[in-house]
Amino acid sequence: MSETVTVESPLLRMTRSTPTRLWNDSATLSELSAAIGWGAVGATCNPVIALAALKSDLSRWRARIAGYATQHPTASESDIGWAMVRELSIEAAALLDDAFEQHAGRNGRLSVQTDPRLYRDPRALVDQAVEFDGLAPNVIVKIPATENGIAAMEEATYRGVSINATVSFTVPQAVAVAEAIERGLQRREAEGRDVDRMGPVCTIMVGRLDDWLKSVAARDGITIDPGYLEWAGVAVFKQAYRIFGERGFRTRLLSAAFRNHMHWSQFVGGDVVISPPFDWQVRLNASDIEPVVRIDDPVAKDVVDTLYEKFADFRRAFDPDGMTIGEFQDFGATRKTLRQFLVACADLEGLVRDVLLPDPDKK
Repeated sequence: MSETVTVESPLLRMTRSTPTRLWNDSATLSELSAAIGWGAVGATCNPVIALAALKSDLSRWRARIAGYATQHPTASESDIGWAMVRELSIEAAALLDDAFEQHAGRNGRLSVQTDPRLYRDPRALVDQAVEFDGLAPNVIVKIPATENGIAAMEEATYRGVSINATVSFTVPQAVAVAEAIERGLQRREAEGRDVDRMGPVCTIMVGRLDDWLKSVAARDGITIDPGYLEWAGVAVFKQAYRIFGERGFRTRLLSAAFRNHMHWSQFVGGDVVISPPFDWQVRLNASDIEPVVRIDDPVAKDVVDTLYEKFADFRRAFDPDGMTIGEFQDFGATRKTLRQFLVACADLEGLVRDVLLPDPDKK
């Protein structure tokens, strides 16, 4: 009788043999449970993800929306929708409790995103970050890497909130985020407050940078080898990783917004987080790509040089001083992503509206 040989998935091999950590870019409970089996020690939620999680178990959440509305008769559709986001976040965070204790707070966290509609108000972002931090011991709070958001990150860090910077695509944003978090940590330390169990990360939405440069190429009639545009986010992430190491930042980088396997495979071996959507995890685990250390492998010089020559926005994204903090919000990828998150907020309200006030023209 032959013995059954169990083959570890590529993602599980990575988590067991390198310092690179896997987080799940989804708060849907069934997906998070499966990802934990592949070594995931974190997860994330944003308005788009929250909407998908609610729709994945719609009958249960319809009943919960109706029940909450009955209990809170004056609550707005927005209030009810965000109450559901809080509830699903608490459920997802509970699945990560063991990892949170095992990693002493550095992992095992569930990212909860602040309301995108607050992006103009740093004080409101701080207040909501503190509130979300209280949902569960292992929450990490997402704040956009804009001028207002970075000011909020420093203050929220000082108050003991672990930050996950989001709406971030560039080296200047990542550096500004890490510097702000360092200031917050140092203020806490100066007062003798604990920082040992805090676990800040800075997301670089590598695929969204690629998307933006592809849009620029189409808009401006720029023709280059299309494969070069698949490397833009990778080049930016590796540049930021090098700088973080040189400057000793305590914030880790996180790779998100996957568009190709290099948004995982090129970062293996780094003390970083990779956060693929669940369907990408399924694809990566079914692949024959070995999780070998590649984080220090440079992107080909001709690729970087061509992107640098042809695209002003790549130069802005790649150079540490390519943008000032005041320019972050006007970067194309920032505008597009903030707008998408704002639309998702409206869609969340629409989901609540369909439960409480169904369209009479639909059966």
